[in-house]
Amino acid sequence: MTDLSTNYLGLNLKNPLVASASPLSKKVELAKALEDAGVAAIVMYSLFEEQITQESKSLDYYLTRGSESFAEALTYFPTWKKFNIGPENYLELISSMKSSLDIPIIGSLNGISSGGWVEYARKIEQAGADALELNIYYIPTDKRFTSVELESAQVELVTDIRSRVSIPLAVKLSPYYSALPNFAKRLEEAGANGLVLFNRFYQPEIDIRTLEVNAQLELSTSHDMLLPTRWVAILFDQIQCDLALTSGVHNEEDVLKAMMAGAKVVEIASELIANGAGRITEILAGMETWMDEYEYQSIRQMQGSMSHKSVAEPAAFERANYMKSLQTFDNRILYPKTLQGD
Repeated sequence: MTDLSTNYLGLNLKNPLVASASPLSKKVELAKALEDAGVAAIVMYSLFEEQITQESKSLDYYLTRGSESFAEALTYFPTWKKFNIGPENYLELISSMKSSLDIPIIGSLNGISSGGWVEYARKIEQAGADALELNIYYIPTDKRFTSVELESAQVELVTDIRSRVSIPLAVKLSPYYSALPNFAKRLEEAGANGLVLFNRFYQPEIDIRTLEVNAQLELSTSHDMLLPTRWVAILFDQIQCDLALTSGVHNEEDVLKAMMAGAKVVEIASELIANGAGRITEILAGMETWMDEYEYQSIRQMQGSMSHKSVAEPAAFERANYMKSLQTFDNRILYPKTLQGD
């Protein structure tokens, strides 16, 4: 029988499908549907730093720094009542999830500064969460704020939280670091047990008729998986942290590619939002069919088999891939008939 089990953040999971932070974890009945469909764990909808401490000095430093000259900019931050759920309700929801479900529940904190994070990391642990995911979502817009300062602040945040909680800790990153392997290693040394690659930044759009900047929310496609897959493959075996791949996971092939690159789990949301919890069952069935056909006995057998260190041409994950892609594009333009076989 095909073994789909994996281990992530020290948690023994029946398969590598983890429900990513989304509205599907806002209600116990929705989470129960995911469990019934076969999902192995659920990441809770994020508790935002703005909900925890709007008045803290550290939060004020990051959110208003450089923006006081533009009063209208402050209106883009909704009041805490317009966020998903308040801090105390969030903790109650975790407790309800734990009492109603048998699969691991992973809390999620979204922010950048220490502020109330350390306190609520402890409260999330006390509420029964099996692990905690730190969603470090910050776009530096102040020219005085250097990359060194930003990375040091994030490493310090992980260090502070690691010192106060005993549950496993994962850090969800953006792809926008100039030396990601080094930063990943620093996070590991700070106490991170896992890294989640990558956070999707939802880009705003300018409305030229109303002269407003509007929020845009678009679900991912499988194409979005290319970037995190590349970096999972590169980081595999360079760090000891478990790697989770998120963004663009929609079918069994996507999951299998992530495993081969070196991920322990995938986090999936867009596919479930678009097509329902039943997709979990279908994806798992598709994985088993493929693994039977290609004689894989377990997920663990394939993990890292197509990583940077394992493939015959590791340069395919590096600069050489860029050069080869450009050459292919040139050939299509310069020699179209040759490519068509004429």
